[in-house]
Formats: sequence, C-alpha cells, structure tokens
Amino acid sequence: MTSNPLHSSPSVNPGVAGLLLAAGGGRRLGGRPKALLEHRGGLLVDHAVRVLRDGGCGPVHVVLGAAADEVRAGAELSGCAVTVNPEWTEGMGSSLRAGLAALAGTDADAVVVLLVDQPGIGAGAVARVRSAYRSRTSLAAASYAGERGHPVMFGADLWADISAGAVGDQGARAYLREHRDAITLVECSDVAQAYDIDTAEDLSHLE
Repeated sequence: MTSNPLHSSPSVNPGVAGLLLAAGGGRRLGGRPKALLEHRGGLLVDHAVRVLRDGGCGPVHVVLGAAADEVRAGAELSGCAVTVNPEWTEGMGSSLRAGLAALAGTDADAVVVLLVDQPGIGAGAVARVRSAYRSRTSLAAASYAGERGHPVMFGADLWADISAGAVGDQGARAYLREHRDAITLVECSDVAQAYDIDTAEDLSHLE
C-alpha cells in the first residue's frame, strides 16, 4: 500500500466523474433520509454534489433511493445524472452497483465515490484523491492518519470486479481489502474529517 499526499487545486477533468451515494433511509435517524437533512442552508445532497464539482469531478452521478421523489423535488440536481436504486434497502452495495452501471455507458476513465452522510469531507479531499488518477486501473483512497477512508477513486477497468463484490452494506470494502497493496493512499486529515451522520447525536455536525 502506497502513501501519496498529493496536493492539487481543483481543475475539471472530464475523464474523472463523481458518484454520490445518497440512497440511505436513515434507519438510525428515525427513518429520516440522509439526503434530505439540512446543512449550510440547503440539503445535504446538494452540499455533497457541490463538493464533487468543486473538487474537479464531472459529470456528477447521484444514486437516490429512500424518498427519491421528495429528494428530486427539493434538491438542486440540475446537471447531474440521477439514478434511482429500487433495491436501496439491500444496503450500500446495491447503490454502488447501480451507480457504476450508469457510469459504464459513459466515457469516464475513473470515478470518485463520495457518501452523502460525510459532510466533513470537502472539495480539498476530493481534489487530492482525484489527482491520484494515472490510468483506467487507478485505485486510490483518502486516508486519515494512515487509515483508509472516503472518498475513493476507481479506474474504469476495475468497475466490473468492484460491482461483483458489492453486496449488502459492504460497498467496495471487500474489493479494497483484497487489493490493499494496489491502493494509493492520499492523506487528507489536514483538510477533512471523516465522520458519518448516522445517529441523532451526529446531527450536531450539521450547520
């Protein structure tokens, strides 16, 4: 596993798309879909889309699930490619598969994947991970004090294998474990905080 503390100012690279996973129903939040939580004067899903764009990713693909119609009605998703995952209750793996399937029909060479419930991760971290792109087999992830986290970047040649292992709530974790020596780790602890909005106590992170 390599460590690569890349620093890069955001610049749009059409070859590196953004993928936002925003389908969760917020079970531990009393059934409040995370995409609809309010943050900085808007919805959490809007904030995450801006983070991907400001980090240099484009186009941005968004996977919705819980309350998808309500999210579409309330969010500013113009310019995004939106996929609704009818199997969102199966866990993050199904949303990752849906997003990668949608991207497979594009000319993207890689994708940076961001989770909607991590507002402490901003454009700076996305830009650093994006800048680790070298080829369609690139595999990179943000790290926090040496621990792998989000966002992650997958070269397009890896998508089929990643999708095959994306089951339940595991997402790409199994694939990343199996290929840990191929991952370029990009230290981001100086520009981001990788907390999740999972419980009522976590709502204190929202602004």
